[in-house]
Amino acid sequence: MTDEKNQAPSNVEEIIEAEEQRLADDEDSPVIKARFDKAKELADGGLKLYPNTFRPEHKIAGLRERFSGLEHDDFEKMEDVFTIGGRIMARRDYGKSTFFDITDPSGRMQVYINKQSVDGETFAMFKKLDIGDLVGLSGRLFKTKTGELTIMANKLELVTKSLWPLPEKYHDINVEMRYRQRYVDLIMNEDSRRIFQLRSKIVAAVRQFMTGRDFVEVETPMMHVIPGGAAAKPFETFHHALDRKLYMRIAPELHLKRLLVGGFDRVFEINRSFRNEGISIQHNPEFTMMEFYQSYANFYDLMDLTEELFVFVAEKTLGTTEISYQGTPVSLGRPWTRLTWNDALLKVAGAPPEVLTDREAALAFLKSIGGEKSDQDVLGKIQAKIFDLAIEPKLINPTFITHYPADISPLARRNDENPSLTDRFELFVTGRELANAFSELNDPIDQRGRFQAQVAERAAGDEESMYMDDDYVRALMYGMPPAAGEGVGIDRLVMLLADAPTIKDVILFPHMRTISK
Repeated sequence: MTDEKNQAPSNVEEIIEAEEQRLADDEDSPVIKARFDKAKELADGGLKLYPNTFRPEHKIAGLRERFSGLEHDDFEKMEDVFTIGGRIMARRDYGKSTFFDITDPSGRMQVYINKQSVDGETFAMFKKLDIGDLVGLSGRLFKTKTGELTIMANKLELVTKSLWPLPEKYHDINVEMRYRQRYVDLIMNEDSRRIFQLRSKIVAAVRQFMTGRDFVEVETPMMHVIPGGAAAKPFETFHHALDRKLYMRIAPELHLKRLLVGGFDRVFEINRSFRNEGISIQHNPEFTMMEFYQSYANFYDLMDLTEELFVFVAEKTLGTTEISYQGTPVSLGRPWTRLTWNDALLKVAGAPPEVLTDREAALAFLKSIGGEKSDQDVLGKIQAKIFDLAIEPKLINPTFITHYPADISPLARRNDENPSLTDRFELFVTGRELANAFSELNDPIDQRGRFQAQVAERAAGDEESMYMDDDYVRALMYGMPPAAGEGVGIDRLVMLLADAPTIKDVILFPHMRTISK
């Protein structure tokens, strides 16, 4: 027998009454209650609050593009009727007539309605509608005395009743609401909508570039038995049917390189990776990355390809390679600066030559610039801390930093002339890393030794060091052709091209810290 208390309300009036009771203590309850009262009144009058019968035939942007250039007299000759739908964002009532603004995904338009343009029942219904309600309407276009393109509604219907009031203006939305209630931000903030529309175009342009160069798009696992492909702390989960711990992937690298072993020539993947690390203006626990791998190529080939990729995407989406990021001019035009790791330490950071080979000298210099040292850090990690503090913030225009130390590049091929370095680069723009690439290590014996060094570092307390991956070493034993691979941070690329100051502005639903009560 069903418990009557747990049965769902049987009609709109009961749902509204239940919701009103739940919100009785809300500080905005008088405004919200007025909305619910209107909704009940409309429902009691037989109006459906959430019908699914209206279909828009035109987009606002299309109407503006076609007709904004016409003069007043031109509209007098037009008999075309246009049907649009959207959300009411503002209204100006003048008794028997009203001007109101609606938005659809393409733009905003002014609408005029009065007692003569629609029947009395429709006009009475319209007077009970609120800002935020979604409506569908039809009518002819005209221009007001001020030159505003306007549609005169001769038909209007409610499409969706909004029960929660919108902020009065965009500036009333605080930062927390923008990210926690992205749906409100997108309603109110045209710039947010622009960013995410641009993001979609950027990803499409990246994909077009890669497929146009014969790269095959693939999908690899999100859950790994062994986390690998980058130095980072993974998220853990558990598969009950398999009775085993799994890890959310920190990078797709090792699976993609297995495909090179299997005979694929060029592969790429655009997808999410997960890292159990801090949240900042540059970091989100889950993020979008493109990784690609090319057989019979080295990291010099990928530097050229990366320049071509960024120029293609910028021109495709923005129409230019000359951009501004947070007020600073940035040129993406080729060629880009190329600087070795050692030269960057000496010339940009101003470190003494001893820092390149002497661990104690590197520690002393790190301390002198305010860095935090660790007794467990190898020389390369100490140099990396110096790099983060004294070099990275200064790299504004696109700069490739090349030839990273082998002890912080466990998957990269050693340099033939200096085996303590690797054939690796990272790309920096506006003081942040956007890409990481290297000629791939395909020597299984060297790879096993690098994994073993990582395992030793993990045993010493470094949670970001890699695990031993015997299956990947086995794959290399079969033979992987010489190759190069790269990861490009899609979120950071969007930040750059959208001129967004924080990664939260380019991820629709970023992770946020819990608000303490």
